[in-house]
Amino acid sequence: MKCGDNTGNTYIWQASDWPSWRFDVAALAQPLANVSRAQGLLMGRLADVGMALRDQASLSALTDDVIKTSEMEGEQLNVLSVRSSIARRLGVDIGALAPVDRHVEGVVEMVLDATAHCDAPITRERLFGWHAALFPTGYAGLVRINVGCWRDDATGPMQVISGPLGHPSRQRVHFEAPPADRLATETARFLAWANSTSGEPALIKAGLAHLWLVTLHPFDDGNGRIARAIGDLFLARADGSTQRFYSLSAQIQRERKAYYDILERTQKTSLDVTEWLAWFLHTLHLAVDQAQHTLNAVLAKAQFWQRWATPGSAPPNERQAKLINRLLDGFDGKLTSSKWAAIAKCSPDTALRDITDLLARGVLQKSEAGGRSTSYELSGLGGASPSVSKIG
Repeated sequence: MKCGDNTGNTYIWQASDWPSWRFDVAALAQPLANVSRAQGLLMGRLADVGMALRDQASLSALTDDVIKTSEMEGEQLNVLSVRSSIARRLGVDIGALAPVDRHVEGVVEMVLDATAHCDAPITRERLFGWHAALFPTGYAGLVRINVGCWRDDATGPMQVISGPLGHPSRQRVHFEAPPADRLATETARFLAWANSTSGEPALIKAGLAHLWLVTLHPFDDGNGRIARAIGDLFLARADGSTQRFYSLSAQIQRERKAYYDILERTQKTSLDVTEWLAWFLHTLHLAVDQAQHTLNAVLAKAQFWQRWATPGSAPPNERQAKLINRLLDGFDGKLTSSKWAAIAKCSPDTALRDITDLLARGVLQKSEAGGRSTSYELSGLGGASPSVSKIG
């Protein structure tokens, strides 16, 4: 079968030679080289910093991964809760921890299991555990779903649909997954391939694994998140490291329209998936490049604290340290004394004393931006990105 030759079928899983994936190795050679070079540059920089800073860079990447993979499904998780959950599990000191709910814990558990235990076999039970972690209440929104098991199609075929609910004539079916009665065979074939030495380059296998699981869509919900976690697992294997420093899910979220377009197009052509793999590698390259910016921010934060750790001077109190770290972590907006009081949970007078003290030390300066209230920003950020200088 040649690319585009899917006559008589709508989707690739209906092809007579499914799932015999094909791709043009020569066409992918340069994208593979580009990603490898970007990874080498990133790992070279990370090798020159201490373990504590590598831990902070990894914490930032994993937090981004959890937040963005959930945003892809329309779920907004609390950033501080996610960061606290990951930090606690990795043993990274970030000061006071934020409250964490079981839904956040579930997504974090899946992402960390996929990467920290990337060399462990991928089994049906492991995937069921991920699914159960994503839906601890047994509901997706207000709808009860089958949790920790394959879908059964009791309410009809598994379809990806856009358009208003309740108006079938105005809806569009983007994709229909294989029938549920094929899932036992299909998933067994996928898992056998995933756990074997199948011969593809490691990064190619990551892209194929992501696509294959999305195509099977084996669960009632959560298929995208689990497919991205599977991709991350294979990327961790490819890197030979359980410590993550870039987030493919975050980059996919930035490119989400292109992501859905390429997935739909791939599902409706043939088993030659060169175009999908080229897109996957390009997006992975962007994710690795973005990690350089994350590392810049981590280093800027460390340099900032080193600059203001004056020997013999009193360290900032807990409230001051909390607010400074919030500024350094990239919140936008204006810092006023009233906002300081709200975030630090203290009185306005205490907030003003904290700010006055940091002004005197030169840690804070008055912002030049106008407004009804005086606002403040960090001083002496040097090469840090402007995005880490103010708070919202």
